[in-house]
Amino acid sequence: MSSSGSGPSQRQLRVGEQVRHALSDVLTRGEVIDDVIASTVISITEVRMSPDLKIATAYVSPLGVQDGQAVIKALAQNAKFIRGRVSPALRQMRSMPEFRFRLDTSFDNMAKIDELLRSPEVARDLDKEDDD
Repeated sequence: MSSSGSGPSQRQLRVGEQVRHALSDVLTRGEVIDDVIASTVISITEVRMSPDLKIATAYVSPLGVQDGQAVIKALAQNAKFIRGRVSPALRQMRSMPEFRFRLDTSFDNMAKIDELLRSPEVARDLDKEDDD
């Protein structure tokens, strides 16, 4: 284990990816009986594990939905059920992590940055650099 605390350990990354796959499988199979979840295509973009592997924070991107928070709320309400459905795929873990769901805003952030880079002001500034 590294003592620098610079980022997640290889173990956290590996377990997070296993949890992401298991969560995705449960959601894809439609095992969660909830109208909001059933009517939404949900992408699990990342799962971050706590250092003790007891908390799994899943970053979720609901596709084609205006209110992503409604999907997060529905997932949180069904977290214990989801935990039970995921457990067979993660039986190698000593204990099953508690699931927390967060809205993944990284795509929105990338779109904003892309929009800024394409703005006339930035293009003008870049043209000035080319002239030098």
